[in-house]
Amino acid sequence: MRAEAQAFINRIEAALSLVRLSLDWERALRRLDELNARVQDPALWDNPKQAQAISREQKTLENAVNTVNEIAAEMADAIEFVEMGEAEGEDSIVDDGLKTLERLADRADADKVQALLSGEADANDTYIEIHAGAGGTESQDWAEMLFRMYGRWAERRGFKVETVEYQAGDQAGIKSATLLIMGENAYGYAKTESGVHRLVRISPYDSSARRHTSFSSVWVYPVIDDSFEIEVNPADLKIDTYRASGSGGQHVNTTDSAVRFTHIPTGIVVACQNDRSQHKNRETAMNMLKARLFEREMAMREAVASGEYQDKSEIGWGHQIRSYVLQPYQMVKDLRTGVVSTAPGDVLDGAIDPFISAALAQRVTGEKVEIEDVE
Repeated sequence: MRAEAQAFINRIEAALSLVRLSLDWERALRRLDELNARVQDPALWDNPKQAQAISREQKTLENAVNTVNEIAAEMADAIEFVEMGEAEGEDSIVDDGLKTLERLADRADADKVQALLSGEADANDTYIEIHAGAGGTESQDWAEMLFRMYGRWAERRGFKVETVEYQAGDQAGIKSATLLIMGENAYGYAKTESGVHRLVRISPYDSSARRHTSFSSVWVYPVIDDSFEIEVNPADLKIDTYRASGSGGQHVNTTDSAVRFTHIPTGIVVACQNDRSQHKNRETAMNMLKARLFEREMAMREAVASGEYQDKSEIGWGHQIRSYVLQPYQMVKDLRTGVVSTAPGDVLDGAIDPFISAALAQRVTGEKVEIEDVE
């Protein structure tokens, strides 16, 4: 069989394998049989609310299972078509089969994305919070590079971007910043970016042109609405107001309306300064705090479910996920999945989807490998 056909087949099989894994395939088939039986029972509709919930679950699961089965069946037919065309020396038949396989590969990839983005808040808008690590100007400059990278990534995806909080660095860069990214599945795509990002380069701020290593932390959490019940006790809050300062003029206002909330039980800190109204900034900060608390609860539940609750680094800020080397060679390496790019300029211009896709897939497969960091 032609290499082109085999490449499409490999794509389809890999995507369907991931979808089946995300569905817990055998369990999903058993559950679908149960649901099919229940929706046929007239007594179910004695409780309309329960009946609607079961009917929705049945329809969703049925669509997911049918999609996988349809793609697999069409792939088998297309393979037979290609093999027949090759045996008979009919290039037109082979070409038709290849077109079908390509279409199925695209459909399977789309189905895979839906499986990867099926989390409780994956469809929501998202906040991306960036903090410079220790190291002064070096780390603050690196934090601003990440700030730009995520803004460019969002623009590439057609998402809308707003700056909620922006604290300029002492000489260059930023001490911290928070982006609000709005678009379908924004949180689902961005959620695996939480962690520590490491930069290695010849410092433009070092007259001796020495190599420096800098760190910045990224925290991603979803925008939530009133349908998510998150209670915050006012007694648990320390609230500070201040004037937005620094050179971030194009990003924020410079009135005394900036607000910082500290949630004492968890130590979570959020800040907002993008509006001239302190009332609106307080409202936004409270929404951000609730979102952080919700994300924290989700992360803990996920860790408990996977038996990794003791590994606090997976939930906290101390977990390094990626290294970016600009000198003496060029490489970006993800330390969770092993995905590598030799074009850091493109990555820092927002081309991070390959890293995101691999990290999302790893969440489904549960596979973890030891990846050696770059020097």
